[in-house]
Amino acid sequence: MKIAVLSDIHANLSALKAVLDDVKSIDCETIFCLGDLALAGPCPNETVDFIKKQNWTIIQGNTDKMIAECSSELIEATKKVFPAMGNSLEQDVKILSKENIEFLRKLPAQRSIEVDGVKILLVHGSPRRNNEDIMPNLSIDIVENIIEGVTEDIILCGHTHIPCGYQTNTKKTVINVGSVGRPMTDDAMPCYLVLDVVNGKFTAEHRFVDYDREMAASIMCKRDFEGAQQIADMLTMPKSRHV
Repeated sequence: MKIAVLSDIHANLSALKAVLDDVKSIDCETIFCLGDLALAGPCPNETVDFIKKQNWTIIQGNTDKMIAECSSELIEATKKVFPAMGNSLEQDVKILSKENIEFLRKLPAQRSIEVDGVKILLVHGSPRRNNEDIMPNLSIDIVENIIEGVTEDIILCGHTHIPCGYQTNTKKTVINVGSVGRPMTDDAMPCYLVLDVVNGKFTAEHRFVDYDREMAASIMCKRDFEGAQQIADMLTMPKSRHV
């Protein structure tokens, strides 16, 4: 079975549609999504509306949880650390319909799935926390510690917006699938993973897709909150996912 694994869409509907065109072109049979659907992007409500119509396996990202459990205290705390994200959160919870917020609330934190004899764990950040970073250039000892106790063969994650992968000494495969909506790579191209599972064996490939990022940035700029321009700039010239 050929599976497309997406993460960190962040309300970037045009990037998502470009990725889905690529997914269709290579005949993936199903789609897994690792969360962060709506916060701090060009089209929050439209993006969730679109995703709800898809037949995907989806888990909840840390920002999905933030939206679902939003409070004035959370908004203010986020503004103090990441001002643009806090301002976006404040507006996003007003833009999103009650139905879409409830959809985000009901997403599971993790999923364990077996495909053709291969056990796969879907997480957003790590098996331990939805906001833990699995980044490039970690030592294998650190990766082993992060996934301690996991019984699945493959751990798929996102959250950092930077693709990477590890093969551990305990014969586990850990793959960060990258970001569809706000990639933190030098070329700013949306990234997703193609996982091909056949008879208990698998291959994995990151795929990069281009799209009209200037248009997406233009839509983002029109959102009326302080910091919208900073987030728009990240779509074309990424520096850090934290703003």
